[in-house]
Amino acid sequence: MGSITRAAKLLADSQTEEPSETSYLRSWGSPHRPLIFPCPKSTIKAKIGENATSALLSEAIYFIGMGSNDYVNNFLQPFLADGQQYTHEEFVELLATTLEKQLVELYQLGARKMVFHGLGPLGCIPSQRVKSKTGQCLKQVNRWVMIFNSRVEKLTAKLNGWLPNAQLMFADTYPAVYDLISNPTAYGFKISNTSCCNVDTSVGGLCLPNSKVCKNRKDYVFWDAFHPSDAANVVLANKLFQSIFATSTAPAPSPN
Repeated sequence: MGSITRAAKLLADSQTEEPSETSYLRSWGSPHRPLIFPCPKSTIKAKIGENATSALLSEAIYFIGMGSNDYVNNFLQPFLADGQQYTHEEFVELLATTLEKQLVELYQLGARKMVFHGLGPLGCIPSQRVKSKTGQCLKQVNRWVMIFNSRVEKLTAKLNGWLPNAQLMFADTYPAVYDLISNPTAYGFKISNTSCCNVDTSVGGLCLPNSKVCKNRKDYVFWDAFHPSDAANVVLANKLFQSIFATSTAPAPSPN
């Protein structure tokens, strides 16, 4: 069993145990976002020992993403504090500073190989397109996303030069997601500007209770106003893994 597969299995097994309050490492400045990695690490250590755990975790690949909810559910909501309290420049710096501390914390816990996937074109998801009179993508939101992605890409490069043996990679998912939304038929989809299920975008973008869903879910890029459909996720995952492992001699793991 490879180190990535073995680590994933051990981490999954550890999630069945209820973590204690003391096992949590809180995100800086945000007590509602616990970093729970120490709990599964201690469980793995109990199963295979400290030395084997250190070796396993240093070889495993950690797939990390953050930022979409910070934008969609906070900064882009005019009635919430984040959208009023910060300029976009300040908001990006807040996100990047918090992310840097979290990545360093993961490094201190034994992680070495980390892949951070950037944000896709949030201005093109259904919950944002309804804000446009013509139903088009919100260009300003997409510009903000690209600024955030650029900031994180520079952060990963900085940490690689600062943390010994760190191998951080920024995976730019923006072009692939944008192409899927702009050219859905090229990937076997028919609809990319609205969701498969009925949503109420005035109170959120999740599927309404007991709402009817589309007859053929594989025709839709989006399941609800926020999230891609399973079929779209398969396309995006394949493209992402192919780009990450393009220069690797080992076969890319299946996203399924």
